Amino acid sequence: MSRTVVVSGGGTGIGLAVAARFAKDDNVILVGRREDVLASAAAELGANASYVAADLATVEGAERLASFTADRHGSVDVIAACAGGNTLRSGDGLAAVSQAWTENLRLNVMTAVHLVEALKPQLNDDGRVLLYSSVAAYRGSGNGSYAASKAALHPYAIDLATELGPKRITANVIAPGYIEDTEFFGDRMTETRRSTLIGQTLNGRAGTPADIAELSHWLAAPAAGHVTAQIIQSNGGALAGR
Repeated sequence: MSRTVVVSGGGTGIGLAVAARFAKDDNVILVGRREDVLASAAAELGANASYVAADLATVEGAERLASFTADRHGSVDVIAACAGGNTLRSGDGLAAVSQAWTENLRLNVMTAVHLVEALKPQLNDDGRVLLYSSVAAYRGSGNGSYAASKAALHPYAIDLATELGPKRITANVIAPGYIEDTEFFGDRMTETRRSTLIGQTLNGRAGTPADIAELSHWLAAPAAGHVTAQIIQSNGGALAGR
């Protein structure tokens, strides 16, 4: 029987790869802020995909999604909170620091919290919650705010696993390392930096969105029903301090 899978940030990058993997067998709902991007992605994924344009950094956006899923499917089996981003500090002084921290918490924490909490009443027994962190949560990010916002998801997943465990719902975090073919770095990725990041791995290659998609799909499978409250790294061995 096909499941209902909600993927935030599902229009591009890791989110799109995760959605594509699930869409082979399941009904997938893509969520994001850019309707044109979502429409294009849903058309690419085919008949099993639908989408909702909603800003999950807001309560109103999450409520809009919850209404859509309730009306269209009635319940949800898998939540994949892929939406996120990294706002760099735009100047000096306390105001610039505060703005960067506030925005990264909004993009990386509140989008996940609003998504999960809005859909939690609709989660079926044996459901799955997947949150997406970063190797930066272990290594730092150079500006503090991005790494801290990703690290905040770790205890949230543990608390979700505790709360939802009696319904056999698992909650886990995937923490990727350097992943190519995403919008994350924009035009800030140089060949020198790319070589450095790949050089930190033990298998000598960059990660791909497909790596994260396959791991996500396995964690959502019945075989992973006893895996919960875990932070699972996928970074080719690029661990803290290497």
